[in-house]
Amino acid sequence: MRILHHFPLDPGCRFVRLLLQEKGIDFELSLEKVWESRPEFLTLNPSGDVPVWVDEEGAVICGSPLVIAEYLEETFPTLGDFLGKGAQVRAEVRRLVAWFEGKFRREVTSHLVDEKLMKRFQRLGEPNSEAIRTGYAKIHEHLDYIGELCDRRTWLAGDDLSLADMSAAAHLSCLDYLGDVPWAGHPGAKDWYARFKSRPSMRTVLADAIPGLPPSQDYSNLDF
Repeated sequence: MRILHHFPLDPGCRFVRLLLQEKGIDFELSLEKVWESRPEFLTLNPSGDVPVWVDEEGAVICGSPLVIAEYLEETFPTLGDFLGKGAQVRAEVRRLVAWFEGKFRREVTSHLVDEKLMKRFQRLGEPNSEAIRTGYAKIHEHLDYIGELCDRRTWLAGDDLSLADMSAAAHLSCLDYLGDVPWAGHPGAKDWYARFKSRPSMRTVLADAIPGLPPSQDYSNLDF
């Protein structure tokens, strides 16, 4: 059986889950509490990070969500092409995935999800209020950028849905779980997210629930 080792509010894990759902690939989820540093999991991925993909033959793919995504694109090429056709499109998709997995994660996700949620699980003390303020300030710039992209394109990287949309939606859905996305001031980004949020691939993601931490009121509402 194909297994994705994951944590529900890790955006990289959600990115891979969305791609698996879009491709219609059967798989099982295995919850991994990375702060426990289980020896069995460290055998799979010595860095101790999720996501980790294990295929039917036992091959272990890890390192970053994009590494897993490109592996799935190459392994299941007939189940949709989400990297794009042509070198220029593929370069743009990879650039935007790097934006969300790098810049967005550093400037927003790490300051909000990590501070408000992961510190709690790892028992690392109280959230850093300055970091949270930084995340709240920076998210506006990124939502503006999403809106600018959608002014020129159907989806973030071009005419077709791509890995870029999945990466962005994965991060924003984690933040939306906490109620930390100021949609009201960013209609372009909100319209794009509403379109993605209504896709069948989002159903299992929107069904996620963290014990003791219920999602925000409009998290699973398609008309938000």
